[in-house]
Amino acid sequence: MVHTVTSARSSTAAHKRHREVQYLTMMGIRVICFGLLFVTSGWMRWVCILAAVLLPYFAVVLANAVRPGQPGVMTPVDDRTKRIER
Repeated sequence: MVHTVTSARSSTAAHKRHREVQYLTMMGIRVICFGLLFVTSGWMRWVCILAAVLLPYFAVVLANAVRPGQPGVMTPVDDRTKRIER
């Protein structure tokens, strides 16, 4: 019986990259909120202020939240379909 590695857990580097992208996305939204402060008024301005103040906290908390690795599942491969006829 042959096992595949396609269901192996993702690497630590992949998890780190995902957290970095998530953090940078939230900081990008924060920059947009700062820009909107100058062109909005009323309740929309208050939403932008709250977002600009609160987003860094949530971005850091989510960026530091490391998920425990899930064990991979070994799935058998039917090697009869993989044989090369000679």
